[in-house]
Amino acid sequence: MDTPHQLPVAGAVDDGDRLVDVVDLMALDPFVSGREPYGRTTHLDNVRPEADLSLPDGSVLRDAVEEDGHNRITVGDGWTLHVMRWKQSRRARVTVTATSSELAEKLINAAVENAVEEPPAAAGTVPIGFWHYGAHGPRRVEREIDAEPWADIRRNYAEPVAETLERLMAVDKSSISGRLLLLHGEPGTGKTTALRALAQQWRSWCQVDCVLDPERLFGDPAYLMSVALGSGDDEEPKWRLLMLEDCDELIRGEAKASAGQALSRLLNLTDGMLGQGRNALIGITTNEDLASLHPAVVRPGRCLASIEVGRLPYAEAVAWLGAPAGIGPEGATLAELYALKTGDRPATVPKQASRIGMYL
Repeated sequence: MDTPHQLPVAGAVDDGDRLVDVVDLMALDPFVSGREPYGRTTHLDNVRPEADLSLPDGSVLRDAVEEDGHNRITVGDGWTLHVMRWKQSRRARVTVTATSSELAEKLINAAVENAVEEPPAAAGTVPIGFWHYGAHGPRRVEREIDAEPWADIRRNYAEPVAETLERLMAVDKSSISGRLLLLHGEPGTGKTTALRALAQQWRSWCQVDCVLDPERLFGDPAYLMSVALGSGDDEEPKWRLLMLEDCDELIRGEAKASAGQALSRLLNLTDGMLGQGRNALIGITTNEDLASLHPAVVRPGRCLASIEVGRLPYAEAVAWLGAPAGIGPEGATLAELYALKTGDRPATVPKQASRIGMYL
């Protein structure tokens, strides 16, 4: 009879299975059976072509190569290394199971050491991490995205807004006076563009991440701990800025009733117990008017900055475009100005005349 810490392993293979599927199934056996009850998995992006992702003193148990995949199991004394590698995307999944937690941790670090090639920083770009909750828990993927320097985009904002943003760009880790950064205003005014420039300006001291599913983040304490609080490693950046775009439901006046504990957890991360000892900033963009936001969000001392990003006034919009054509007396948003500049117009379907009397 199996002991309580063991589970039976059963599998079926038919002609619809691929070689890599068989390797995946076999890799589960040491962990499921309890022979190696400690497991560690890591996902890698931008893997060096020459990286071996192997361990010394191991024997290859299975090795399956397909057009875009390489699946390998290597075994050693008290451990199993399972590597799934995708050639074209230069991604890999590395799993180690072992007879002790310390051994599993040591071996997975050894297997992936120097395996990732950091992409060269391109002019006009900045590394941004993108978080989402996938099938196997929190997942972060880093990408280089376009981010123009602040000096190049300053003219995109009305003068009072530009002056405020300029002071924000000059903030460093020694002058942080609040943990919440709020950019609000109608769509198309350049809120996200300003945040990308901020990531460029702060890149030497602050890691910037964008959370793609903020409702899930603040609704799941385990996800929040993984993303917002980080790993605690010595190599982790001293400051982290989490960007949450278009979070109207989370911070508007009735958020406490509609979002449950989500708003409380957001505020707790900025200046409550949850945020103590961790240097985490929260950047939020919203289309809501400031007056409609929850008062707890905008109270003094909580916000590093609360900036209304509005339209360019008529005179500044004309100067930006170089001509008055198409600009109304109320001015224009940045998106409208770019549309006028490039001549882009959204495709529309002409409104059909309504017909009456065809249906009862």
